Amino acid sequence: MWIFGRKGESGFSASSTAEEVTNGIDGSGLTAIVTGATSGIGAETARVLALRGVHVVMAVRNTEAAIKVRDMILIETPDAKIDIMELDLSSQASVRDFAAKYHSSGLPLHILINNAGVLSPPFTLSKDNIELHFATNHLGAFDYVIVHESHFLLMNMLLETMKTTSCEQKREGRIINVSSAGHRFVNKGMFSDQINDESSYSHIYAYGLSKLANILHANELARILKEEGVDITVNSLHPGFIVTNIFRKFNIFAALCNAILRHFVKDVSQGAATTCYLALNPKVNGITGEYFSDSNLAEPSLRAKDSALAKELWDFSLRLTSSE
Repeated sequence: MWIFGRKGESGFSASSTAEEVTNGIDGSGLTAIVTGATSGIGAETARVLALRGVHVVMAVRNTEAAIKVRDMILIETPDAKIDIMELDLSSQASVRDFAAKYHSSGLPLHILINNAGVLSPPFTLSKDNIELHFATNHLGAFDYVIVHESHFLLMNMLLETMKTTSCEQKREGRIINVSSAGHRFVNKGMFSDQINDESSYSHIYAYGLSKLANILHANELARILKEEGVDITVNSLHPGFIVTNIFRKFNIFAALCNAILRHFVKDVSQGAATTCYLALNPKVNGITGEYFSDSNLAEPSLRAKDSALAKELWDFSLRLTSSE
């Protein structure tokens, strides 16, 4: 349980929980996609959104694990609306398939939470031969929302669904990228094919680069949608330090954190608070292209605010995800 944290302008702090930041909010009529919803922050986000009446679509790689999470949510909230759809963010083919199926479902889309992520010490390539952190933590989410000339990458279908939903229902759509303070690990370097160079690989740098990409992507997409006059906000966040399944390859580290630092790290309910705050709280209305921590506006690194770097990332990501 996090024992520090002074309340910010939002009225919440590092110790606030996901239920507290959404208390009294009625999410009925809203539909949200939550990636990585089988454990940790993602599962708690799905639970709290469902508790508030949101129709939650759990976009997951492990559907069996998702069923267990869904069943637990239904015990607490019997009338919860929860669907499970298979999605492997490390595979562009899987992302395209997911978006096509979602489009075919006819569901509206009000909230998209890009939560899933990996932290992998060994150098690994995705199914598309792209370094795994970058492929999963960034490109999987990026594939959701971009247009490549005459090509519509899969989740662009979902962006169009969000635009239609927002326009027809006259309510703000929200896209949320779960980043990390780990983006501060990156203070130099550019986005290039060097991400696939095993000889220069560092898992700390690779993770930090993918988390920096989460923020830059949110900023650039927010700029584009604002120019288009679309009522969809895009923000990024640092959930706080919390020991979740992302540390599953660091068993000794996780055990030490649980035993020694449990009073100084967030629990899952606190870790999901900022995500749920950005998803539902009316205090966020109209705020876009910002970075949050502890349910309050925060300052990312200087590189995370670099608009030229954001454009460079956008163009680089377009090249990597082009279907041509």
